[in-house]
Amino acid sequence: MSHSPHLATALEAARAAADVVRHYYRSNLAITIKADKSPVTEADVETERTIRSVIAARYPGHGFFGEETGSSGMDAEFIWIVDPIDGTKAFVREYPMFSTQIALMHRGRLVVGVSSAPAYGELAYGEIGVGAWLNDQPIRVSEIDAIEAAALSTGNLKTLATGPRWPAFGRLIGRLSRIRGYGDFLHYHLLAAGKIDAVVESDVNILDVGACAVIVEAAGGRFTDLAGQPLGLASNSVLASNGRLHQALLSAISQ
Repeated sequence: MSHSPHLATALEAARAAADVVRHYYRSNLAITIKADKSPVTEADVETERTIRSVIAARYPGHGFFGEETGSSGMDAEFIWIVDPIDGTKAFVREYPMFSTQIALMHRGRLVVGVSSAPAYGELAYGEIGVGAWLNDQPIRVSEIDAIEAAALSTGNLKTLATGPRWPAFGRLIGRLSRIRGYGDFLHYHLLAAGKIDAVVESDVNILDVGACAVIVEAAGGRFTDLAGQPLGLASNSVLASNGRLHQALLSAISQ
């Protein structure tokens, strides 16, 4: 299967990162604690350096925004957005709900995304206007168009729970066919593959969800924040759906 040079580079970087991740997973890790109390491991830093070196070799003029090694060239036409291990706490506690997230932004628009979860055994990727794949099989969102028939998954909801939308969200839950909390990369993979129909999260950032946003949109879905605004570098919440449900969900959450 031939992909665009940008997507091919992202996949090459993700596969190189997976080798590093597998080396460190379930081994004795030197864990430090960042100011926000989230654990950082040697694996995070080495994985990001590996990704950065693959990208820099192909595209030395591109910008880079990383979780661990910082940002450079943020005024460039193309910017790579990388979270080497999204779900570091899972990684440290040795369960497989962590992933490597690599996205490419072109003039403010996310265009390529790779979500690699080597311990879980899933590699999802997509390119806007081209398509989306899971473990090299093409994927597409569901066609469910009624909230009462929909399955919705949640991630971290702390900010939502302490904000004005919480009562409306509670009413929405009462209307859904199924409510689950698959979290992290998994519910975006499921959404893009048509297995569930919507995702709601607060307390996220572009590093966590940028790649998954591309995959969901490339699979035919929609990806906004909880106010219905397009995803940007400052976004901190998510409403993702198969597209058909999006406006109804936005209205329900905003009531």
